[in-house]
Amino acid sequence: MKRAIISFLFLMVAVAGKVAAQDPQFSQYYSAPLYLNPAFAGSTDHQRAAAIHRTQWPALPQAFTTYAFSYDLNLKPVNSGVGILISTDKAGTAGLRSTQIGLQYAYKIQMRDRWVLSPGLSFGYGLRDINIDKLLFGDQLEFGSRDDVPPSLDPTVKNIGGTSFFDFGLGFLLYNKNVWLGASAYHVNEPNYSMLGNTSTIPMKVTLHGGFRFHLNQGVRKADRVASLAPSFLYKSQGKFDQLDVGMQFQYFPIMVGFWYRGIPIQQNVRDNADQDAIAFIFGLMFDQLNINYSYDMTVSELGADIGGAHEVSIIFEWTSRDMRKVKRKEKFIPCPTF
Repeated sequence: MKRAIISFLFLMVAVAGKVAAQDPQFSQYYSAPLYLNPAFAGSTDHQRAAAIHRTQWPALPQAFTTYAFSYDLNLKPVNSGVGILISTDKAGTAGLRSTQIGLQYAYKIQMRDRWVLSPGLSFGYGLRDINIDKLLFGDQLEFGSRDDVPPSLDPTVKNIGGTSFFDFGLGFLLYNKNVWLGASAYHVNEPNYSMLGNTSTIPMKVTLHGGFRFHLNQGVRKADRVASLAPSFLYKSQGKFDQLDVGMQFQYFPIMVGFWYRGIPIQQNVRDNADQDAIAFIFGLMFDQLNINYSYDMTVSELGADIGGAHEVSIIFEWTSRDMRKVKRKEKFIPCPTF
């Protein structure tokens, strides 16, 4: 009975869209630059490939898992950057899966004093599906063995099917060597993602993010080998949900450590807002072309620590078409947010 009730409630919330959708999030948001803002496309001097994996609440029977993969490059002759982003999220016993593929473009406008303004666009296509055979409904409970359970006759079940939709996003990024400020808006067209053939839209997600980096010591060493601190923030708003990530990372080649707090402590309505969500600890190794990062989210909300927090692993690889052994490592255009 408990399994049937849970299955039914999950199905009604996830499929019928009775609750406003919320995009998956990453604690290492700058390790998924194109997921954060299409204006990040081509924001380094190199080609860049990034992959990130998040497992949220692993102590639950079916943890939420999210993956994002991206590739982008800087087209210097036309002052542009292009990229592709693939993300997928899986939740629940029935494997409710949402997958999106997006193409991104950003234009680089050179300003005075080495400032750069980069507006960006994102065009995406999304898919949503569920394995209905893994759910158990009330009219199936009279059978003693699950192996003998016939298909449900509930008319809602018959109407469930996969769905697809087009998506659109935009953003901008203003930066110089050590300071950056950006904003993005995804799901601008608020696409319909209902799997029941009715209307259930994805609310537009708006973000504001920024930070700066300052060196802790000076000398003749390479700029990317000097110890530095980089405070940054990310504010997100989507439907009734809003959240603030604020923290700092310390870099001293090849080590990076960071600490972030997620939540809005001045708010008290924890049902609609993740007011006090988690504290994230990040550790990374930086090499000439490869960055590897791990983070753990310690839950501080009313959900408690028993759900297992969240784990993230990310890998970023940058390269050029020339032989890297003959070319000095160039300082990144936005040195800090891309780790």
